Amino acid sequence: MRVIVMFDLPVVSSHDRKEYARFRKYLIKSGFLMLQESVYCKLTPNSAAADALIENLRKAKPENGSVCALRVTEKQFERMEYLVGEKQSEVLDTDERIVVL
Repeated sequence: MRVIVMFDLPVVSSHDRKEYARFRKYLIKSGFLMLQESVYCKLTPNSAAADALIENLRKAKPENGSVCALRVTEKQFERMEYLVGEKQSEVLDTDERIVVL
C-alpha cells in the first residue's frame, strides 16, 4: 500500500515559508519520496501502518494551506501513467524482498 501526500501551502510571509520547510522536512525524515514538487509518496506494509502514518501527518500538518493524503494499493500505484516525462527514482522503493535459503 502507498500513501500519497499532496499539499499546497502558502509561502507569502516568512512564517509561512518556515511552516512549508518544516512540513517538507518532516515528510522526508518520515521516509516519503518526492514524486513531484508538493507530491510525496511512501510505501507502507499494510493498511494499519497507512492509518498510523496518516494520523502522524494530522499531528504534523501546518496551520494554513491544503494537505491531502491518498491511500492506494501497490497495483493501483503501478498503473500510474506518465503522460510527459518518465519515472525518475534514485531510491529503490519497492515492496519486493529477496529471501535466501
